[in-house]
Amino acid sequence: MTHIPVRPIGQVRELALDTTTFNERREALAEFEGKVAEKRAEVEQGWGQKYIDRVHAKGKMTARERIDALKDPGTRTFEFGAFVNASEQFGKLKSPGAGVVTALVKVEGRFCIVIANDNTVASGAWWPRTPEKIQRAQEVGLRLRLPTIYLVDCSGLFLPEQSKSFSGARGAGHIFKKNSLLSDAGVPQIAGVFGDCIAGGGYMPIISDRVYMTEQAYMVIAGAALIKGAKSQQLTSLGIGGPEVHVHASGCADIRVPDDATLLSCIRRDIAQMPSSAAPFRREGVGPMDPAYPARELAGLIPVDHRETYDAEEVLARLCDQSLFWEVLPDTGKEMICGVGRVGGLYAGFIINRQGLLDDPQDQDAYRPGGSLYREGIAKISAFSRACNADGIPILWLQDISGFDIGAQAERQGLLAYGSSLIYSNSTNDTPMFTVLLRKCSGAGYYAMAGSPYDPVLQLSTSISRLSVMEGRTLAIATYNTKLDDNFEIASDDPEERREIEEGMKKVQARIESDMDPFVAANQLDTDEIIRLDELRDWLCALVESSYQSTGYRRVKNPRIWSLHDLATIARPAR
Repeated sequence: MTHIPVRPIGQVRELALDTTTFNERREALAEFEGKVAEKRAEVEQGWGQKYIDRVHAKGKMTARERIDALKDPGTRTFEFGAFVNASEQFGKLKSPGAGVVTALVKVEGRFCIVIANDNTVASGAWWPRTPEKIQRAQEVGLRLRLPTIYLVDCSGLFLPEQSKSFSGARGAGHIFKKNSLLSDAGVPQIAGVFGDCIAGGGYMPIISDRVYMTEQAYMVIAGAALIKGAKSQQLTSLGIGGPEVHVHASGCADIRVPDDATLLSCIRRDIAQMPSSAAPFRREGVGPMDPAYPARELAGLIPVDHRETYDAEEVLARLCDQSLFWEVLPDTGKEMICGVGRVGGLYAGFIINRQGLLDDPQDQDAYRPGGSLYREGIAKISAFSRACNADGIPILWLQDISGFDIGAQAERQGLLAYGSSLIYSNSTNDTPMFTVLLRKCSGAGYYAMAGSPYDPVLQLSTSISRLSVMEGRTLAIATYNTKLDDNFEIASDDPEERREIEEGMKKVQARIESDMDPFVAANQLDTDEIIRLDELRDWLCALVESSYQSTGYRRVKNPRIWSLHDLATIARPAR
């Protein structure tokens, strides 16, 4: 095994940040994270205790109870998409989590994607955005080649809103296409049918490698109520599509089991028979180790106010095993930090924006703000991204960016072309990439650093992330630019006109600030999940391990032949 030139980074919290400031930042963050916890609790309740009791009265489990019974004891559920539809109202009804739970969980030592209809919300019906959320989870399974498990209890489309979920580029039919693509790629799919499985819900399990049905389950193209209306036949859904039909006659299902618990036990047995994870092999004898400095300290190190700065190295020191990190090209584009560290014993590439004032390489007597992309930094992270892809190293993008540098010098230096090179690299990479929106994520910088439009496997947001083209005040100035002087002051002596302009600018700023709320992005699937800062390390460990679990679908080089070594050697200054 080659030597990876990692070095210790970071320092104890008392040296990194004074106690008063640390506590103030932690208290300010608690308000934002409290809102996340409150909304998450609402989603987890579905339509409430009354509907949970109804499920239990039928002798069945809820979706989240099924996931808890399925996953390995003592492991956590990494749920994503929890806040989809969180602020939507459909008539008088809501659809918490879009009526489906999607999560990354460990089953028999292997990470799996689980898609479970929430049977406390309209009997697991598909609402607007439910198909998109299911497809998103299927895409994660496909990209990482993870076993994909469907826990089906679905009454089909929520028909009053069918026009928003039936057709279109992300309509319900694409779920079945994803089923087919997963099967074509050899990704194992297992379906457990626990109750209603109507129309689209009936199609979803069929392409799975194994389909289980409980005694209460049925799969039908059309339910009994519809058949009665269309053909005047007196039937029951269980009679026309229950396990007696589909296990013993049609062959649409494979195995009949008495209840939820037995079905989940059977799925665990199936997963145990699959190839084991390759992650222990890829750890090369090095076990997972905690950072030297606790990850929970991130909650007090990163300020809520996006105008305040922090030390990006201290963030990395609380994410990497033993706080050991190999920074690549440290003397180039210092506004960006890129390098390699272990996460849960496995190598990952990190790219993060450095904050604060930095030396300007074009002018020894000048400074320029971090958190922006300049020519040297763009070139550096583009080369690093390509090298990680060549070496098969997953990339973790940690965004806190205000955008690209602008102005005459930026245009002369060809930032448009450098940015295009970076976007091309990220658009064509095969290696898994994961994006974390730490704080501000603005303009084309959000795109360039593997934002959601550039297909990271998952994108996570913190409770203080701000996703927008530009900040509210800046956009208000741009909107009213013709009414302002060179100092951005209102260029009018008319009191009434001044009042109208002031009110208009305030409204624009307030609207933009509201749109930047991470719950807006999570509601419409523009980000996958909102997480606490102190759980970021756990998430990264799970995502990196998932990247190394399967074998044979992408190049993963041993560290002796990394392109990164060549890049670092070539870029080393002559002595």
